[in-house]
Amino acid sequence: MADGASKDTATTPSGGSGAGKRWILAFLPLVLFMGLAGVFLYQLGSGKNASEIPSVLIGSKAPSLNLPPLEGLVENGQAVPALTDAAIEGRLSLVNVWASWCVPCRQEHPILLELANDPRVELVGINYKDKTPNALTFLGELGNPFTAVGVDPAGQAAIDWGVYGIPETYLVGPDGTILFKQIGPFTPESLRDKLLPAIEKAMSPGS
Repeated sequence: MADGASKDTATTPSGGSGAGKRWILAFLPLVLFMGLAGVFLYQLGSGKNASEIPSVLIGSKAPSLNLPPLEGLVENGQAVPALTDAAIEGRLSLVNVWASWCVPCRQEHPILLELANDPRVELVGINYKDKTPNALTFLGELGNPFTAVGVDPAGQAAIDWGVYGIPETYLVGPDGTILFKQIGPFTPESLRDKLLPAIEKAMSPGS
């Protein structure tokens, strides 16, 4: 009898431990969901746009540009130059990161064509992880807003610039300082409420 009792006692902790582990595993997805929901609700309550991700580069010098040209891209009978530091040096510039496979890039393209006519800024492009024929077709169909285009097939330049996802656009001052960053495609609202005021501020005396 003593031996039987001893065996029963020995097996009880093992069974309890297994039940505890199963209980934890069963409720783990719920705990994770509640945690994510809490973060989402906090974001809503804070009044912040979840798509607005701060850039640590704003206020800092822009990374150096030394990208090869998009071979075959021609404007007014002349090859569109490569994107180097010289292309934006001393100019208030917009550096747009884009690709032919990027649907939002296509959506924002009419706004880029509009910005290309703004004499206050130089609009240049980083063609991100794209194929040259596809990029040429994209600009051939929609129009080329860029005065210089550099190709970034491995995405290294995008990493240097802190790109989260394309399209992204950076406003760079004449001294090479990043003044503004647009994450995602421009819309008429973001153009009116964010970029144009940033351009006006950059152009104002003493800025």
